[in-house]
Amino acid sequence: MDDEEARTRLLDAAEALFYADGIQAVGMDRIRAESGVPLKRLYRIFPAKEALITAYLERRDRRWMTSLREAVTTTAGAADPVTAVFDWLADWFSEPDFRGCAFLNAYGELGAGPAGVHDVVRRHKAELRSLLADLAVRDREDLADQLLILVEGATVVAALDPGPEPAHLAREMARQLLSAR
Repeated sequence: MDDEEARTRLLDAAEALFYADGIQAVGMDRIRAESGVPLKRLYRIFPAKEALITAYLERRDRRWMTSLREAVTTTAGAADPVTAVFDWLADWFSEPDFRGCAFLNAYGELGAGPAGVHDVVRRHKAELRSLLADLAVRDREDLADQLLILVEGATVVAALDPGPEPAHLAREMARQLLSAR
């Protein structure tokens, strides 16, 4: 196994374990055991748990944002792209392993430090807000902030009671915001 395969296996294990059980509850030895990567190699690739957490969140951000952008782009011709965001969320909230927002979960567990983790969380939320701003009416800067609050609120509510309903309710609220232009 080369370092790239080891890195992928470590990130796969970290993502599954951190998202399901929480960052604090999962030690490096458990990630080593789940990934099958020797401990010495794990620490060579990720010298500290913070580095692994940061890499996990960065990879999750790329996957999550790519999936959301694709969903909005492919449905933009058939539906309002803003409401397509909430349809995508409804599908995500219905996944059997849904446990809320990995970024808010990480921030909730770790707070403002470690700096690298905090930076990834802030960048993810800024990128999400930017996407919402691109989809919203250009002369309504406040709309992007309102939509972000709807997305985040629906995600938190769904984390407590998984299923599509929070996204459906938030979609209706977004439609009301859009019609009030």
